[in-house]
Amino acid sequence: MDLSKIRNIGICAHIDAGKTTVTERVLYYTGKSYKMGEVHEGTATMDFLQEEQERGITIQSAATTCPWEFKGVKHQINLIDTPGHVDFTIEVERSMRVLDGAVAVFDGKEGVEAQSETVWRQAVRYGVPRICFINKMDKMGADFEYSFKTINDRLGANPIAVQYAIGAADTFEGIIDLVKMKAYYFDSSELGAKVEEREIPDEYHEIAELWRHDLIEKAAEFDDHLMEKFLHDEVPTQDEIKAAVRKGVLAQQCTAVFCGSALKYIGVQRLLDGVIDYLPSPDEVDDVKGVNPRDEHEQLTRPHSANAPFSALVFKVVNDTHGDLTYARIYSGVLKKGERVLNPSRNKREIISRIFEMHAKDRQALEEATAGSIVAIVGLKDSGTGDTLCDPNNPIVLEQMTFPEPVISMSIEPNTADDKRKLTDALVTIKREDPSFRAMYDEETGQTIISGMGELHLEIIKNKLVRDMKVGVQVGKPRVSYRETITKTANNIRGKFVKQTGGRGQFGDCTINLEPYTAEQAEEDGLNFKDGMTFENKIIGGAIPKEYIPSVEVGIRQTALSGVMAGFPLINFKATLVDGSSHPVDSSQVAFEQAGRLALIDACHKAGLTLLEPIMKVVINTPEDYFGSVTGDLASRRGMVVGSEEQGTNRLITAEVPLSEMFGYVTVLRSMSQGRASSSMEPLEYRPLPPNLAKEVVEAV
Repeated sequence: MDLSKIRNIGICAHIDAGKTTVTERVLYYTGKSYKMGEVHEGTATMDFLQEEQERGITIQSAATTCPWEFKGVKHQINLIDTPGHVDFTIEVERSMRVLDGAVAVFDGKEGVEAQSETVWRQAVRYGVPRICFINKMDKMGADFEYSFKTINDRLGANPIAVQYAIGAADTFEGIIDLVKMKAYYFDSSELGAKVEEREIPDEYHEIAELWRHDLIEKAAEFDDHLMEKFLHDEVPTQDEIKAAVRKGVLAQQCTAVFCGSALKYIGVQRLLDGVIDYLPSPDEVDDVKGVNPRDEHEQLTRPHSANAPFSALVFKVVNDTHGDLTYARIYSGVLKKGERVLNPSRNKREIISRIFEMHAKDRQALEEATAGSIVAIVGLKDSGTGDTLCDPNNPIVLEQMTFPEPVISMSIEPNTADDKRKLTDALVTIKREDPSFRAMYDEETGQTIISGMGELHLEIIKNKLVRDMKVGVQVGKPRVSYRETITKTANNIRGKFVKQTGGRGQFGDCTINLEPYTAEQAEEDGLNFKDGMTFENKIIGGAIPKEYIPSVEVGIRQTALSGVMAGFPLINFKATLVDGSSHPVDSSQVAFEQAGRLALIDACHKAGLTLLEPIMKVVINTPEDYFGSVTGDLASRRGMVVGSEEQGTNRLITAEVPLSEMFGYVTVLRSMSQGRASSSMEPLEYRPLPPNLAKEVVEAV
């Protein structure tokens, strides 16, 4: 298919803004499904996991491909429906990495909410152009102008309205197209499939003219020809306005704003037209960047073209009854069934057994797929999320994804010996599917510790183990993932490992300096900051032979990961290797790993160890009546209110609260506000834990 007729888009938003309902309407109007699924009935096509249907939320991103005819020309839309809940932010993160454009959905009453800001930041980080859809205009209290203002104020997004709502809440009946200056009404008896174009109602004429003037004025900033017409009061054509807005959206300097109600079938077809009008095709985004696997300093690019060497990025792995389904975005070249490709990150050859075009959980087999496609592949053995697949004769490693660190963990124990065996395999499978999940075996307690992004995340994983993978397990209470760090510098700390048994002995000797250090400092100094630490070699004159220096680093890194004080990872430090000695016969890599370990442990105790705790950004929407109770409760949880703004009759409170104080908070908030307040939280940063509490944590370990 012609690349200019393809759109790779994602639908993203705060939880409950209506993303999945919008997607269901898209599938219906594009002819991909003949029955409209509903989230509240548990019949949504894209929410096909049992857990999703029961909870009415999206947990994993689902991909589909649908056709859309626009101005008589057939287009193809590859669509990914992403979760809104912060515990599954990894799903949004990896989807954003492979998308060319996104539709941000907002609740017409709430406007921009906490998680909307998070997904917006992710889109900015990956340079994804966006358009906005103000949904739920039929909801009580919905207000187009208020929601539009929040896009400007809270996201700083330079919104340009291309539509205006006719009515709101009970009176919402259609939309005004500000480019065409026509009103559109959607027949609900035909499930909105029949769209009627009429003249704008008289009472909306004046306001439509005002918004259109604003649209042309803002669009003119992106096009000199349109600016000239605007300054001379000439009437621009529809195509001129659209071209200028498109230019601004693609440059990520503005965002086009649409409105409607997916539940009431209003405005979705016009939104699809907007996707074609304003979001980029694969050949309109920058060439994908990467490096040469043989030389990391050599930058490479690949054009979005079927004629270029093949390159693709794996962004998701799903365990399936017939083997792993690996989702990949093809950036360049052609991928054929039965072909051999290279995974340069792991230096492995992979065979493409089968290629599928996905439609949620259904699939259609393909013989080949070309640049611009999002497909699922069967047959990959060694490729995981974030890996590159490429032509073996033209290797390239595409830019990696960043995955958030887990903030919460709990212990999990198998019921029987058979369960123990099954648990190991199940955890490996889940880890492949979900890079924000971690699992480790604690030798001392004999427990397996699983870590994730929040209480809901761990609960879903527990259910998956028990219900889907049939593993019998007992789980402990969730606990916070603390971090260890140092408070001051310790210089010239020696680690010496000498072991003499019969025959050859072991000898390793190194001296290090240890200092508090952050990722920002490492960036300024041009040093590599990995796993929360930096290692620098400053040995002069070969006091330690070159081949043993990486071993010292390995010893330090492994010790830091397992912690020094209470078994939590040690972060935010720099270890500098300054001196040491070796033995011509007894020195070995293992001995220098041990020397590095001993040096770090000693240096940490001299540099003053402390614990860091995860702090969460908590956003609470509460009626004014409960404002005092909510803020008082936050203070009792060691929380700090950093912002408060009025939102109609409600208050929006932003606070920073330690995660350890937030277990079960949603239930407490509901009972405190008679079910009328809601909250969302996301990880913010790590901060020092007060000494008295740190002592309690260390004693409890």
